[in-house]
Amino acid sequence: MTDAQQPVFNIEKLFVKDLSLEVPNAPDIYLERQAPQIDVNMSTESRAMGEDMYYTGITVTVTAKIGDKTMFLVECTQGGVFRIQNVPQDQIPMVLGIGCPNIVFPYLREAVSDVVIRAGFPPLLLNPVNFEALFLQQQQAQQEQAAPEHTH
Repeated sequence: MTDAQQPVFNIEKLFVKDLSLEVPNAPDIYLERQAPQIDVNMSTESRAMGEDMYYTGITVTVTAKIGDKTMFLVECTQGGVFRIQNVPQDQIPMVLGIGCPNIVFPYLREAVSDVVIRAGFPPLLLNPVNFEALFLQQQQAQQEQAAPEHTH
């Protein structure tokens, strides 16, 4: 292989695309001593941006509640722009679904923890995510949805 055909994977930019924090029951909520119930919802998205450039974003919504009172609500989208060249077209979805989220996630985790601390609460560390398993589940679900269409 010549240098021109070597696969290229570069991080062009990592950034917080969206960040919001709500503490609707402040200041009274700070008197609560109970541990909150934490609910975490996460989604990823990827898309081509042009020649060899791709965007991957992870959005997480974290809701902490004590009973029916919301302690805090954090929503954050962490994004990354990646240059991916000389990678077979059939492998691009795997790079975008596994490789890119694995790079973006630690920055998302840090942003969420930082904003929770700044809101006056103990640090919140998001649990690690197995993006490979999620990707494989999504692939399997897509294949199962497509399968009935091919049986004519």
